Amino acid sequence: MASARPAAGERGTVTALDRTSPAARAGADAGGGATTSRPSRSGRRRGGSRRSTATLYAGVGFIVLYCLAPYYWMVVSSFRRTSDIFSLSPIPRPFSWENYAAVFDPSQSFGRALVNSVVVAGTTTVVALLIGITTSYALARLRFRFKRALLAMIIATSMFPQVAIVVPLLKLFTGLGWINTYQAMIVPSLSFALPLAVWTLTTFFRQMPVELEQAAMVDGCTRWQAFRRIILPLAAPGVFTTTIITFIGAWNEFLIALSMTNSPDYQTAPVAISKFSGAAAFVAPFGSQMAAGVIVTIPLLVLVLVFQRRIVAGLAAGAVK
Repeated sequence: MASARPAAGERGTVTALDRTSPAARAGADAGGGATTSRPSRSGRRRGGSRRSTATLYAGVGFIVLYCLAPYYWMVVSSFRRTSDIFSLSPIPRPFSWENYAAVFDPSQSFGRALVNSVVVAGTTTVVALLIGITTSYALARLRFRFKRALLAMIIATSMFPQVAIVVPLLKLFTGLGWINTYQAMIVPSLSFALPLAVWTLTTFFRQMPVELEQAAMVDGCTRWQAFRRIILPLAAPGVFTTTIITFIGAWNEFLIALSMTNSPDYQTAPVAISKFSGAAAFVAPFGSQMAAGVIVTIPLLVLVLVFQRRIVAGLAAGAVK
């Protein structure tokens, strides 16, 4: 019988292995073991990714703590007694509601001030949106000379500091008999809220293709109907974002309201808080002011929590095309 012979390739391989010395084979085995003990690239990547994630979360946590610490201390101080207002304990002991009772004392007129703030901020926001939406849509769609210069002038008007215009406005409104009226606070607030609304909404309308309106008009819509039924719903995130920003600015406005009113019947909440009186002539009512600050912050907090998804969508929509 013929014996089985290895093929040529197998014979060469066997010969090469047979010729290898035991020391060389041992060295090769040792080298292979050293190679397998080294960390892989994927393991190093995972370790670096974990460190980056930990650093990111640590940075975000520090920023959140830095931003929320004053508000936390305001809330804690609002529940302290007047005699404990300078205590450094992180939790009020004992827990007291006396500052909130002092805020709504009839002599402070804080309830009326809250109503005035709602009227001024709400009217400013609505008027700024009505004018801002139509103006920004025209700037985004119409083509005319010096459009960029006009948009730059609109945003430049909001860069003037309030202290630079409050004296001329006070003289003008005194002549018009507008002192201690709502319009004396709404009109100046519009000069700051309206440019911001126009600038923000113009960016959103520019990102929407003109073909949307053209397709709607082919289907029988007028230009106004195409704007109202197609463009405006798509721009809802930007409108909500602009609404919140405008309302917060008008709600927190202080200098104009302080200068244009001297009657408690028309003072807004920030002005009323600044005029709180203490138990004695030279005692600052820190506890009452902290409690009032918490109350004033609640409407803004509710608005942000209710519309947070639309706000985030509106802020992110301007980042990409």
